[in-house]
Amino acid sequence: MPKSKNQFAGPNFFEETILDKEGNKIGDIRIKPSTVLWKPSGDHLFYSVTLDTFVQWIKKRRTGAKKVKY
Repeated sequence: MPKSKNQFAGPNFFEETILDKEGNKIGDIRIKPSTVLWKPSGDHLFYSVTLDTFVQWIKKRRTGAKKVKY
């Protein structure tokens, strides 16, 4: 079968809106293959950190992050 000239392109990032318990928007988190971005509600620009930096940070004891089973 010949290669199709059109194709689907998957998303190049995942983005979710974070809401508090009352349903108010806290902000948006966007995850890319090499970057994690955070945009507080009302802001127009994201805060960005590389995935490598995030991984190093989240594993440090002072973050309070805990290993969990999902």
